[in-house]
Amino acid sequence: MSFTYGKNLKIQVFGQSHAAAIGVVMDGLPAGEEVDLAAVAAFMARRAPGKNALSTARKEADVPEVLSGLLDGHTVGAPLAAVIRNTDTRSADYANLAGKPDEFAAPAPTLRIPRPGHSDYPAFVRYGGANDIRGGGAFSGRMTAPLCFAGGVAQQLLARRGVQVYAHIASVGGVCDAVPDACAPDETALAAVKAKEFPVLDDAAGERMKAVIAAAKETGDSVGGSIRCIVTGLPAGLGAHMFDGVENRIAAAAFGIPGVRGIEFGSGFAGCEGCGSQQNDPYTVENGTVRTVKNDAGGVLGGSTTGMPLVFRLALKPTPSIGREQQSVDLAAGENTVLAVRGRHDPCIVHRAVPVAEAVAALAVLDLLLDPAAVWA
Repeated sequence: MSFTYGKNLKIQVFGQSHAAAIGVVMDGLPAGEEVDLAAVAAFMARRAPGKNALSTARKEADVPEVLSGLLDGHTVGAPLAAVIRNTDTRSADYANLAGKPDEFAAPAPTLRIPRPGHSDYPAFVRYGGANDIRGGGAFSGRMTAPLCFAGGVAQQLLARRGVQVYAHIASVGGVCDAVPDACAPDETALAAVKAKEFPVLDDAAGERMKAVIAAAKETGDSVGGSIRCIVTGLPAGLGAHMFDGVENRIAAAAFGIPGVRGIEFGSGFAGCEGCGSQQNDPYTVENGTVRTVKNDAGGVLGGSTTGMPLVFRLALKPTPSIGREQQSVDLAAGENTVLAVRGRHDPCIVHRAVPVAEAVAALAVLDLLLDPAAVWA
């Protein structure tokens, strides 16, 4: 199974959670671009598992091995391919999904008891039971590691063009972080979030979020939340109308993050409850540049950027793999049963998904900027 995204910059992600490796191919990068692999690795480390009690105990170094596309640290015009080895798999943790007591054995195990809230059952139907169920296989959040490799490369190309991508936890379990100014976000504060283990603007709010996650973990449950992403430095007029708009292309990438259930731009759903006089962003001229007085549109109108910061928020559901007993079905016996998921799972994926949100935003924006008709700043 493989997953491909992009129009000008094509991103293909491949592998499975418990396969020998996972990886990514980036096709369409401009030649001659410098890539700092150390910086990419540091970016990926923000997403890596096993760092604290709020995340899965699975420990993976997530060191990317570049196979092609770079020479002396620069892109060469050929596809950039990288793999990440899986080194800390425990497939036996998923044996009960196959109706086995302790471990997997040949032949390859087939799903028998699907996890509620997970892709197990639809994947079983889609692939006739042949899909890899170990660790979620190709449907695992593990697949966001190569996505972060690609996004880390994309962010470097964007930064040279004056475009910066930031993200932070907007909420966890009803606890909300500080909300940046959508017209003039504090980029120093947003950049500082990248260095935090728990990526919030307001550390006091972050502590309350941690308590919510810890409480859910203690009871064998999980909790969801949301992530806000802000892109600065974009020119006005980037994108297109109808099906090729900025929102379309960002949404397509964002829903590639397992667990994402919704996306909104600017004031989003809340802004749709008021009147046009409240939602519309009045225009003004500052230093010869057209801007808006506020930014409820989130920096995009009619599928094209307005020149204001691009702001969107992603909603992520609670992790479906929980230790509590849940009602399920035995597909082989055709009867109801109960399932308690075993193994190492995140009680909340929101904090680890923050760099992933940055990655998909960077990939979508770079893909847009590589359009032949793109307006450059």
